Amino acid sequence: MNVSKAKENILKKIRQALAQPVPVPFPASEGSDSPFQPSVEELEIEFAENFTKLLGKFSFCADEKELAAQLNLLATTRKWDKVFCREAKLKYILNTNGYTNFEYPDLNTCNASITSCETLIARTGSIVLSSGQQSGRATSVYAPVHICIAYTNQLVYDIKEGLQQVQNNYSETALPSLITLATGPSRTADIEKTLVVGIHGPKEVFVFLVESSNA
Repeated sequence: MNVSKAKENILKKIRQALAQPVPVPFPASEGSDSPFQPSVEELEIEFAENFTKLLGKFSFCADEKELAAQLNLLATTRKWDKVFCREAKLKYILNTNGYTNFEYPDLNTCNASITSCETLIARTGSIVLSSGQQSGRATSVYAPVHICIAYTNQLVYDIKEGLQQVQNNYSETALPSLITLATGPSRTADIEKTLVVGIHGPKEVFVFLVESSNA
């Protein structure tokens, strides 16, 4: 049988299938409602539990002064003198609250990088990042340690809500060309099923969650 004959047979079967559609076996499964329902726990607790299960490191801060103090302590403990941050708003917030160790200009040789995020997904312990952030595409993945700073009003339960939040964030502009979910440190088990952390990105990921201001 030649190629053209085989192609015609395939197209014929497709036309027949379209003419006689098969009923959906489980009609109740159709729809846009998420099968995942929020737990009775607060979103902050659920995110922290799921994020730390994936080897992420979580810290809660009552306000931005506590955030700056915790970052200072972390940098001192780890002896980090090369912390990279590209976001002007984030640098201003940290600087005005007493943290200044982010003037290192080279992402390629830094100890750690600091970014904000679009939102946090409590159900999966994921960070939603985009190229629309001032930090750009590489800051969260190129440094050996990624530090994400988020606020409690950025927490949502599931991925659908997270993507809707991103859409709301860019309602007056085009959506970013890259939207990605980072779920804990980079890891793979491709080689002999042995888990290796940090193979394609940061070896450590910290999330500092700050209580949102009521103002």
